[in-house]
Amino acid sequence: MKNLNFNVDKEKCIHCGLCEKDCIGHVFGFDKDGFPVVKNENACISCQHCLSICPTGAISVFDKNPDESDKIYSQNPDMILNLIKSRRSQRLYKNENVSEEKIQKLKEMLKWIPTGCNYHKLHFSFIDDLEVMNEFREHVNNKIVSALTEKHVKAVVEKFSPFANAFINGEDIVFRGAPHLLVVANPVKAPCAKEDVIIALSYFELYANSLGLGTCWCGFGEIAMKLFPELSEYLEIPEGYQAGYVMLFGEKDVNYTRTTQPSEVSIVSAKKKGFEKVSFLQKAKRYFWNSIR
Repeated sequence: MKNLNFNVDKEKCIHCGLCEKDCIGHVFGFDKDGFPVVKNENACISCQHCLSICPTGAISVFDKNPDESDKIYSQNPDMILNLIKSRRSQRLYKNENVSEEKIQKLKEMLKWIPTGCNYHKLHFSFIDDLEVMNEFREHVNNKIVSALTEKHVKAVVEKFSPFANAFINGEDIVFRGAPHLLVVANPVKAPCAKEDVIIALSYFELYANSLGLGTCWCGFGEIAMKLFPELSEYLEIPEGYQAGYVMLFGEKDVNYTRTTQPSEVSIVSAKKKGFEKVSFLQKAKRYFWNSIR
């Protein structure tokens, strides 16, 4: 049984019922005086919506003081859209550490990242020191070169052979000279294991860019994490966790001055039209397309 430590400041409560209305687990009911009370404690998913939605700050849950929460204020949609438009994959970085102030802001933000089913078991492994990054980079690059030229490891050859000459010549194909990286891992049993990782890095990327940092989704880094198990040990990823994806970040060595002009995307607005019978062949195609990955 969970210990919600749910409390209501009866002097602040205005009997609006929003806490009960917004609760996905139907945890609450009301006493004879109209104050919210816990009726089904085990249905709580620890989302703290009751604390967040209360207009007067009358509700405390899990010993959280509502007065310590930030007020929610409206955002400038044009500025947020410009941040989305201006995000670029950064592949040229300054060879220096990001300031401790920015690193701490990035780490502090992570606790607010949403997860499927409110699971909140993500693990974040940072390399936030350039010397550590260089050791990690050297090890990975040496392993790849060795697998391409000496041991001929099939899995490595399949992924990296198109860039064999670049690796042999010492080019940092995987990490692009980035001073830092972040690996996000999730328990293998997490209900939305892969999705949570992508959500987390998407939030991280936009916030990092708002701090003036460059970021890059590192697919080769993800491959390296799968091929070389010692990397997970180096990054102290817990047992039972799978490294989901890798993001590079650091101070930019170049800055972009304008947004790109992308092609239009495919968008459709569904209309009410009823459901027609789907043929066996069409069903088979849809099952295949929906399950191929």
